[in-house]
Amino acid sequence: MKPKLYLLLVGIFFLNAAKAQNWGGGIDDNTLHFGFTFQYISSEFKFLKKRDWTKPFYDKQDETLPPIKATDTLNALYSKTSPGFGIGLLVNLKVSEHSDLRFTPTLVFNDRLAYYDFNVNGAPATIERRVQATMVDLPISFKLKSDRRNNFRAYMIGGAKYSVDISSKKKTNDDPNSALEKFLKNKRGFFSAEAGLGMDLYFEYFKMSPEIKLSYSLNNILTDGGKPSAFSQPIDKLMLRHVTFSLFFE
Repeated sequence: MKPKLYLLLVGIFFLNAAKAQNWGGGIDDNTLHFGFTFQYISSEFKFLKKRDWTKPFYDKQDETLPPIKATDTLNALYSKTSPGFGIGLLVNLKVSEHSDLRFTPTLVFNDRLAYYDFNVNGAPATIERRVQATMVDLPISFKLKSDRRNNFRAYMIGGAKYSVDISSKKKTNDDPNSALEKFLKNKRGFFSAEAGLGMDLYFEYFKMSPEIKLSYSLNNILTDGGKPSAFSQPIDKLMLRHVTFSLFFE
């Protein structure tokens, strides 16, 4: 009886293993497949400051009048991380057994925060500038995959994306009568480089992939329209960094 029992147990083991290898609905066998993603995003500005970034700002509203001193010295300029979220689609092209080309257009809702520690009328004051953005991200990535081990596979990913702000232009309407009621304006479109790590987890009828990725803008995203403000004057270049945690379903 014991040999028969052993054979039965071994047969059940190999049957389950065979079934496990087919989990994921055979998604990796398709040359082209689709999916969707949910993202949690943490963003922050990175400032490259001018040499004289601490100097007072003089507001020149009227060409016929001398500039008006709007602020005293600037003591500090910094950013804090701000959360956001995104939803998107996935188009995956199989290049080889260990590599894919991926396109993931995503709608992203995310604020960005900048803080200025000014001296205003001789007293210290911290002013927050919040940039509200609704972005369409258009990333193209190359995915390099390990061998599949049962229902697990690790991967690395890297690429570039173009981001465009589709939110209302009302946020660019400054108060013309106050030097400290201006927006910190960002360019509408910019490029970023991306790199990250993830894993493919195979379930019976689908594949889920948790992924963490870092992106960094490649060019200066600051724009002042040729009219510097107290918030744009200290900045030589303004860069944007994103840390994104994604869940892909394929």
